[in-house]
Amino acid sequence: MSRIETEKIRNVAVIAHSGAGKTSLTEAMLFVSGAIDRMGSIEGGNTTTDHEPEEIARNISVTSAMAHCDWKNTRLNLIDTPGFINFIEDTRGCLKVSDGAVVIVSAISGVKAETEKIWKYACEFEVPRIVFINKLDKESANFAMAIDELEKSFEAEGIPLFIPIGEGDKFKGVVDLIAMKAFIKDGGAFKEGEIPADIKASAEEYRKKLVEKVAEADDALLEKYLEGTELSSDEIIKGVHEASLTRRFIPVICGAATLNIGTEQLLDSILLCLPSPMEMSRISPIRGKNPKDGKESERKPADSEPLTAYVFKTVADPFAGKMSIFRVYSGVLKADSTVLNATTGSKERVGQVFYLLGKKHVPVQSVGPGEIAAVVKLKDTNVGDTLCEEHHPFIIEKVKFAEPLISYAMAPKSKGDEEKVSTGLHRILEEDPTLRFTRDEESREMILSGMGQVHLEVSLEKLKRKFGVEVVMKTPKIPYRETIKASTKVQGRYKKQSGGRGQFGDCWIEIEPLPRGGGYQFVDKIVGGVIPQQYRPAVEKGIVDTMHEGILAGYQIVDMKVTLYDGSYHSVDSSEMAFKIAGSMALKKAFMEAKPALLEPIMKVEIVVPEDTLGTVIGDLNSRRGKVQGVDAQAGSNQKILAVVPMSEMLTYANQLQSITSGRGLYSMEFSHYEETPGHISQKIIALRQKLKAEENA
Repeated sequence: MSRIETEKIRNVAVIAHSGAGKTSLTEAMLFVSGAIDRMGSIEGGNTTTDHEPEEIARNISVTSAMAHCDWKNTRLNLIDTPGFINFIEDTRGCLKVSDGAVVIVSAISGVKAETEKIWKYACEFEVPRIVFINKLDKESANFAMAIDELEKSFEAEGIPLFIPIGEGDKFKGVVDLIAMKAFIKDGGAFKEGEIPADIKASAEEYRKKLVEKVAEADDALLEKYLEGTELSSDEIIKGVHEASLTRRFIPVICGAATLNIGTEQLLDSILLCLPSPMEMSRISPIRGKNPKDGKESERKPADSEPLTAYVFKTVADPFAGKMSIFRVYSGVLKADSTVLNATTGSKERVGQVFYLLGKKHVPVQSVGPGEIAAVVKLKDTNVGDTLCEEHHPFIIEKVKFAEPLISYAMAPKSKGDEEKVSTGLHRILEEDPTLRFTRDEESREMILSGMGQVHLEVSLEKLKRKFGVEVVMKTPKIPYRETIKASTKVQGRYKKQSGGRGQFGDCWIEIEPLPRGGGYQFVDKIVGGVIPQQYRPAVEKGIVDTMHEGILAGYQIVDMKVTLYDGSYHSVDSSEMAFKIAGSMALKKAFMEAKPALLEPIMKVEIVVPEDTLGTVIGDLNSRRGKVQGVDAQAGSNQKILAVVPMSEMLTYANQLQSITSGRGLYSMEFSHYEETPGHISQKIIALRQKLKAEENA
């Protein structure tokens, strides 16, 4: 397959909330353009871009997928993105390399919170957008409602280029408001004809609004319009193009993806409204830094420029090796060449280069500015890295992905598989920068963190499918802490005599509470050598070791000051070990006398919810012992709740929030501070820990 001119490329992300029809619309575009000869369906599990088993089983996109097609001598690189809340950070990474986006708004459900979040990502990268109102064939579809909702939610004016002919079971085609022609589906084909009489007045009103918006942006056109002279189709087309690039208004197209109505009109609108890489470089220049001196510079989307390619996605394959998907911003990347990974400083050998059509690979000898392609088996290249020529290093800034929201502990189903789990997960992590895998030193558990429960479940399904290892997910241990609320002085005395040399250590300590977050302090106030200098560090070591092990329930002790102020020793029987044991004994005794308490981690939480669910969400937070700090109005009809909530109450919150808000709520959280755990909850935790310890020792 030959390369195509940069001006004849459109890199387009298809974005929306889960279930809006992104994959079906992508499939329709591929079919109409001739890239595929048969149109698959979500229900049939045979679409081009939802080909992962985890996607087919759940009927949702869990990862972005690339496809390409040609339409009217222009190459369209389509990116079908996830809309489910657990996976939309992947969508964010794809918008980084997109020059335009098709935003789907459902004619039934309108705009959801996920779409609003993705819209903000598109704003972040200054991506021009058009809106496709989908599902006009469904019962209760409402075109006017969808327009109204997108304007409220996106705070942008939506101007239709097409309007529907009928809605619900009467939906049969669209009206082109520029050409003022109707396109009606008749069997498997479309017929161009006159606008039906029953919607002609409505079409004329919509066209009048379109022409007014175009005229407003140009003084000459405005004067012509006000004089009553009709604007030509070419003038309207030019105005729509400029308005889309400057985002003065949002062009709106409509249809039904599964019936393939409106697809041709959408493809035409992509060419009309969304920019080529050349145009996009003028809107948002290609900027980066030289890693050697940190100087910023720009590159042009031209073959003559040095190579600059940004890797925005990787796919782990146990057989083919890691696949790196990239966009070329400048220069030419050739098959069988060597490039520099400017991010890591390592050289990479590029073998075969290919375009992607779902899981199908189409080999190509070289790719130039604006093109999206893939290579396999790059050793040290990951998401966010920049590939370039060795003598012209250049780094494009990485996307900063959100931090994980939820964590689960894992254990291999088969004993001895810990290493296989670790190896496989690190491969999965290469393709998903929103996952985190750690080992908790305190609990010795393997912890997997992600954007939600479904995210983690899908990741572990991939682990099993790709690397043949199964794990059991369980709720991770909450990092409770132990502390004291009073001061006390005690003696720790260790004496052991068993023939020959004995063991003797004797110390007096005082413990007192520190303010929350005060940590640990040790003060040596020994005078006169009652405990020789050589033994005092051993006393502290015994205390510190015991603090790590915990006394009340086996959790680390914090916020405490320990003062060593007296003691005695034996010239023959004393040893470091004896004083270490004495220090430990003293702390255990003192701790239980100093009003011990259990502390729990408190999280700072931000939750964005639709106004109609605000009361229910706040009520749920109250039931979780949360404290609402404030409520702020957001764009559209959303409200942002600021609260602090115990971590133990937030472990499965993602599922509950999704249930309460019907998938429209979003939240983020971070650690805030520790607070004393209520007595009745402390008692349960302590009792459970003691029971587990007894079972371990049995």
